Parts: sequence; C-alpha cells; structure tokens
Amino acid sequence: MDNKVAVVTDSMANIPKQMVEQYRIGIVPIMLLIQGKLYRDGVDMSPSEAYEMFLQDPESFKTSPASPGQYLEAYCEAKKYAKSIFCITLSSKLSTGYDMACAAKEQAKSELPEALIQVMDSQNVTAAEGFIALAAARAAMQGKDLAEVVKVAEEVRDKATFLILLDTIRHVYRTCRIPKVASQIGSMLAVRPILTSSSGLVRFKGIVRNREKGIKRILEILRNEVGQSPVHVAVMHAYALDEAERLKERISSEFNCTELFITEFSPVMGYATGTGTLGFAFYKD
Repeated sequence: MDNKVAVVTDSMANIPKQMVEQYRIGIVPIMLLIQGKLYRDGVDMSPSEAYEMFLQDPESFKTSPASPGQYLEAYCEAKKYAKSIFCITLSSKLSTGYDMACAAKEQAKSELPEALIQVMDSQNVTAAEGFIALAAARAAMQGKDLAEVVKVAEEVRDKATFLILLDTIRHVYRTCRIPKVASQIGSMLAVRPILTSSSGLVRFKGIVRNREKGIKRILEILRNEVGQSPVHVAVMHAYALDEAERLKERISSEFNCTELFITEFSPVMGYATGTGTLGFAFYKD
C-alpha cells in the first residue's frame, strides 16, 4: 500500500485525465444514455465525442446516476493501495450520487471489512468539486491520515465555486428549473445565462446579450472575488477548446494563479447547458 488514504470522486468533477493518473484518483463515471445506448462518462467516449453525438440528436441525450455497484467497484480498487478511502460526490441537491456512494459504503462492510470509508457531499459540481478532490488527493500523497485529508477537503469546499457562461439557453429546461417554453423564448432572444454554485445548487448569476460581454462579466466577478490574491483556476469548456485556451491565456496574464489548467465540461451537465459553454472553477489560497 502506497498511501494511508485513497481518494474517489465522480466524473462530474471534471478532473483532467493526466491529473487523475498523477494523483491516483478513482473516478466513478456517471452514465450517458444516447440513442438508447448506455455509455460511461469519460470511459467509453471522450467528452468531445459525446458532444458530437449530442449535436446530431440533442433530444436523444439523457443521463443516469452511477449505481452503488459502481461506487463499490471503485472502493475495491482504491483499497488495493490505501488503508482508508475518502469519497467525494457531487452535490446531494443535484443528484443521488451521494446516496449511491453511502449505499456502497454499507455494502463494503461485508466485502471490504477492514476498509475505513468516509463519504463527503462536495456541495458542488464541475471542477469546483474537482478542486476539493484534488486537494484531498494531494494531502493523501503527502502521507496525511484520513482525518487530516478530510480537513483539507472541507477547507477547499468552503471556498471553491464556479462561473460558467452558456452559449444558449435552449436546453436549460432539462434541469427542471425553468419551463421548456421559457428556454425556447430565451433561445430566440439569444440571451446567455451566467451560472454559479451556491448552497449546493446551480444558480443564475446573470444574463448577457452576447458572448463577449459574458466573458468580460465573469472575469469582472472573478476580479472582485480574488483581486490579486493567489488563486486556483480551472478553465472549463464544452466543445470550445480554442476559446478555452484564449480564456486561459487571459486569466494567466490578469490574475495571480497558483494553479491554472483547462478541462472539458462533462457532457452529463452539457446535455442541459449545450455546446459552447465556457467558464471556470476557482478558489483563493
């Protein structure tokens, strides 16, 4: 066994593959249902491949939470190299993932009787959840025990959030937070919502009339939040890599970044936000 603690999270955390491998983070894939066939998010296809299928037939695109069995499988794998397992899920107010992870923890009492498992509700989603998992995994690699790793994760959980700019409001009705007719009207008017996280929910932060104003607005919010304090930033995109790279360059030149990387926005969320979504998760040191 290499570490005292192994960290597990779900694919909604949007952690780049190389970082998953570097910090040995177990990823439980959320399920995508496309044209009647099930795919594991980030396993059976890349986010870009999923978005290409989404663009062909948006109405056939649905999602399904991971099962307790999938979480248990991740726990079994994690137990091979650590005594304790720390699982961080997306917000329990957005998905049943937390409940599934807890159910798997109960099942593990018979299958992994020696394992000490703790499950945390990240109260977040996107790379904001990913930053919590990354902080925990880094602490685990430093040899910290479960209590210390949990403490580090809680500290980041209290600070991490995100800002994303949608390119269209057309698909947002799928979140069940606005009626379909309202999203259709908004699409015709070409308004673009800005979303953020608060108290475990995804909330509207504002609406802009074009993309350029939207990017300017989310950068203004970031500047008001962090100033020149050291900040961790994960630029996220849905099928918009070129724009993500330009946004990353701008953030690098305008902010004091302790950490800055690009990651793809999970198509599990993209089915409700659409392609072209652009933004970032962040937290101050």
